[in-house]
Amino acid sequence: MCRLVKISRAAYYKWLNHEPSKRQKVKTIVVDLNAAYISFIPKVFPNAQVIVDRFHIVNMVNRALNTTRKQLMKKYKHSSREYKVLKSYWRLFLKDSGKLEATKPMYQIHLGYYETQVNLIHNALELDPAFKETYWTYQQVLHAVHTRDSNLLKQTLNDYRPLHNEMDTTISTLKKNWSALLNSCRYDYSNGPLEGLNGKIKKIKKTSYGYRNFDNFKLRIYLECKVA
Repeated sequence: MCRLVKISRAAYYKWLNHEPSKRQKVKTIVVDLNAAYISFIPKVFPNAQVIVDRFHIVNMVNRALNTTRKQLMKKYKHSSREYKVLKSYWRLFLKDSGKLEATKPMYQIHLGYYETQVNLIHNALELDPAFKETYWTYQQVLHAVHTRDSNLLKQTLNDYRPLHNEMDTTISTLKKNWSALLNSCRYDYSNGPLEGLNGKIKKIKKTSYGYRNFDNFKLRIYLECKVA
């Protein structure tokens, strides 16, 4: 904990013993799956329910699928149809499978012919069994999170079998934090608004090339975010 927030051990224990009754009133905490954060929460907020932010759950399986797709890409020549589908249509792999176009073929500029989105994905999944299983694991987690279906989420984790790729680590992490994962389906809380605000502040700092005066920076944030 001390290394995490960069404070001395003495200062940490002084803070920990300060007004414990107020910390005991905290009911919920929304976090990502950083093991360091989750491990010290019970000590600081003993009565709080830990909730994994739904965005971070999806982001984890998203990264695992993307990493697996890129590894599969390397097996093919850049000029091959397989490589072009895996590289150029990466957004389709991350899209909810139920929202893929299935009946109306569209001209695929990277391939030079008409094809539906469903067929593009289907043909790509047939290239490698492990990639196919990784894709459907991603889709099941995505659907479970979006619909708050804890039963589907639990079934997906329990039915998962090692594929020897990035998804193994992701599923293992989710399993280890099941109670917090379950809370993400039970509660409406999310760090989305806070993440959005942080993103806006970073954009302000980037477009202004930094601020020498912190008060001016703070005033700009208030103006951009319309804080009275």
